[in-house]
Amino acid sequence: SLTINRVWRAFVRERADNRCEYYQMPALYSSAPFQIEHIWPQAQGGEDNEDNAENLAFSCANCNGSKGAATAGIDPLTGDNYSLFHPRRQDWNEHFCWSADFITLLPKTPIGRATIARLQINRESASNLRRILALAAQHPPQ
Repeated sequence: SLTINRVWRAFVRERADNRCEYYQMPALYSSAPFQIEHIWPQAQGGEDNEDNAENLAFSCANCNGSKGAATAGIDPLTGDNYSLFHPRRQDWNEHFCWSADFITLLPKTPIGRATIARLQINRESASNLRRILALAAQHPPQ
């Protein structure tokens, strides 16, 4: 179980600019509390301590739940298995970009495709929220 204290939770949240590290949605607009998630899951040897903040990401409940203990996903274009996006070790802009209307997260790489598919980032509820936030000039992140 996650034994991270309030100070470390705040650190992880602030490092992420209070946004889901997988698709940049602000926690402020979520109907469910965001979570501190293990990038490399405990079930696969990921550390659960304050000395390894590199293994922790700030995540919306949907991304964390969809990711589960996975570290890889299927690229829907090729059917091949790829590692999921790692927020500490990879540049978000290298793997993702927004559609012209900012509603759909688009992949730039197989890692991006596998991550979007596995985490269901373009699910209807998330797309609808992005549509509303874009109209209110609250999305995408600046």
